[in-house]
Amino acid sequence: MDIRIYGLTSLMPHAHRFFQALADTTRLRCLMLMVAEDEVCVCEMAHALGEIQPKVSRHLAALRTAGFVLDRREAQWIYYRLHPDLPDWMREILLTCRRALAGQTPFCTDHAALASMPNRPQRRCAA
Repeated sequence: MDIRIYGLTSLMPHAHRFFQALADTTRLRCLMLMVAEDEVCVCEMAHALGEIQPKVSRHLAALRTAGFVLDRREAQWIYYRLHPDLPDWMREILLTCRRALAGQTPFCTDHAALASMPNRPQRRCAA
């Protein structure tokens, strides 16, 4: 059965997956770091979140598979950023979440941990 709500039929599967991604704390914390920093290395996210790298990588792979983020490799580092083709309404929701959550734990502590991370990978400009 095709459900039509104000012409959103084609967006419904993506909307469902998008809100599923936001419902997971680890994925939401990673997305909030990407919104704030534009591009973040897996090792930086693992450090900021205080999680092991395989766990963070698994969540980032889920976000990449769903089409919400892109990755790029630079030497041994893998960087993630929001997908440039992300619909405007999804970007607006992420920006609203960032503004609303920036002062709350764990999001503020994630950002502080990232800012104080020693030996952060040096990055070239993303293409």
